[in-house]
Amino acid sequence: MALYLASGAIFALAFLWRWVGRLDPLAAEGTLGFRVLVFPGVTVFWPLFATRLVRRVPGPPDEWTAHRAAARRRAGRIERA
Repeated sequence: MALYLASGAIFALAFLWRWVGRLDPLAAEGTLGFRVLVFPGVTVFWPLFATRLVRRVPGPPDEWTAHRAAARRRAGRIERA
């Protein structure tokens, strides 16, 4: 567990200092306070962030919920009418 968290802390420092803008352009403009707040989360979930960096995923993921799907279907019906 200590090795995992140490690896995560090292990755989080590099990620928040250098690579956060590749995954979320808005986060690139984040303040030091923002980076301090998200540091624990990046430390724990560092494999997910590393995978997204390696795959070069552009931008944050789209949120797909039942409510958003229903709204998209309704918007499609409205546009066709």
